[in-house]
Amino acid sequence: MNPVEIILKKRNGEILSAAEISWLVNSYLKGSVTDYQMSAWLMAVYFQGLVSEEIQALTECYINSGKRIDFPAEIVTADKHSTGGVGDKISLMLAPIAAACGLYVPMISGRGLGHTGGTLDKLDSIPGFQTQLSLQRIKELTLQHGLSMVGQSEELVPADKKIYALRDVTATVESPGLITASIMSKKIAEGAKHLVIDLKVGSGAFMPTINRAKELAEALIKTGNAFGQKVTVVLTNMNAPLGTHIGNALEVIEALEYLKGNYLPDTQEITETLTSEMLLSARLAANKEQALNMIRDAVSTGKALHKFEEMIIAQGGEPEVCFDYGKFPAAKYKLPIFAQEDGYVQSIDSRSIGYALVGIKAGRMQVSDEIDYGAGAVLYPKVGTLINKNDEIGTLYTSDREAGEQAIRRILASYKLSPDPVTAEELILGKLTLQDFSA
Repeated sequence: MNPVEIILKKRNGEILSAAEISWLVNSYLKGSVTDYQMSAWLMAVYFQGLVSEEIQALTECYINSGKRIDFPAEIVTADKHSTGGVGDKISLMLAPIAAACGLYVPMISGRGLGHTGGTLDKLDSIPGFQTQLSLQRIKELTLQHGLSMVGQSEELVPADKKIYALRDVTATVESPGLITASIMSKKIAEGAKHLVIDLKVGSGAFMPTINRAKELAEALIKTGNAFGQKVTVVLTNMNAPLGTHIGNALEVIEALEYLKGNYLPDTQEITETLTSEMLLSARLAANKEQALNMIRDAVSTGKALHKFEEMIIAQGGEPEVCFDYGKFPAAKYKLPIFAQEDGYVQSIDSRSIGYALVGIKAGRMQVSDEIDYGAGAVLYPKVGTLINKNDEIGTLYTSDREAGEQAIRRILASYKLSPDPVTAEELILGKLTLQDFSA
């Protein structure tokens, strides 16, 4: 086969065969297809898209490029994936709660890039915590403790890892077909039979509209089904940061407070919704009410917090962080954020807040960027909140005062105020399953 012919075929909007996709991916891994040729193909895909059969073929190529984890048939494996947001620490609460409810959760997560945070970076703020483990070790931890939270191993879908790095530098990340193959190959290869996807929609998400989100949801659900995985997609609002804490160590602290029963309304609603869908999909709960009772019992009895502590110990971290937040990395400066005017919060530019915090090293623009794990912000206003001029509406944590002052200015500019009361938006925008796309 000839890579130029395959690129040309996709550029012209034609459908590629599974053999052509497999040859292209495998040749790229071997080095006989160059970076610039794969980049051209990715851009052609970005503009022409992939049909279901092409997405499934690409997903299978990714899976077959490495090893898989196979769990015993008698245990129920489930996972959750988020398409990324600002202040999104839901996985940190959900995984131990789900494990405490009887699910086995082999959660493979990613690092933050751009305005969105990454679960691995949050876990890395726990001293000693190991996220890079072999597939065998991931399987052992999941079977022994009910959960593991790790990064993508070199053994797991290496083709996706190499191609994702190229997508990141060629502006081809936001292709529904490429996103689907990337997400689903990891989630299928990790052995999770039930998957709930938190598909973010709004100003702080990669999918800005409901219609774009539904297109991606259909691809995710149909791809999972083709590989024997039951997928549920929950559409959630990302027009405001989740919770109050944004930044790696800060978000782990907020998650720990949640596991101690100190809920915030938005993180509680999303955590309970996603976890209950996992329990319902796996048939560990007969209905939503039973699922919610199981979830709340796991928190109120301390079982979920114990699971989190158990996981930290198993993965080499310092469990003392669960009760002594002084063990976390801390920023040098703590700067108050004061409102500059009166009004009700009409909208929040979450993406801009995310980028403001990248400026103080709470996130990264390139994979090689260093992270300041103690940097971040605590921000209290939500859509509908009344703010008075000179109110202290939050705190910025930074080790660079000048960069911190710039970040504060950008954060304040991210809040659009109205003189009239504003109604808060719904957090849960909908749920989609295979039945919604069956002909």
